[in-house]
Amino acid sequence: MSKSPITCHVLDVSIGRPAEGVEVNLQVFYKGPGGIDVFNPLAHGVTDADGRCSALLPPRNSAEAKKTGKELQAGTYKIVFKPMDYFETIGQKCFYPWVEITFNVENPDEHYHIPLLISPHSYVTYRGS
Repeated sequence: MSKSPITCHVLDVSIGRPAEGVEVNLQVFYKGPGGIDVFNPLAHGVTDADGRCSALLPPRNSAEAKKTGKELQAGTYKIVFKPMDYFETIGQKCFYPWVEITFNVENPDEHYHIPLLISPHSYVTYRGS
């Protein structure tokens, strides 16, 4: 089964369960006019019942990736998680309305998995597999 070259997984460590319904936005970096750092929207998704978002981008080398211009390239990307609504649905206040993780794609042929372990007052991330 082909999947997005960039995937993510959100786990709520405060209750030991996947975080369903977290909005996820993928952005790509470029240098704007005058050297301004700019991130442009590239993809959008929402975590499923398992806390995963596996379809941010079309599968690598697919007709859809070529047609939409969303073939993964080397460069700098940012994934933005918006956990506030999720925590509100479970009756928790959230200190972090957005969690932004900026990362480099050196080899577009590799898979990039970005897990996020979150609680209402902290978060941790790492490069997954």
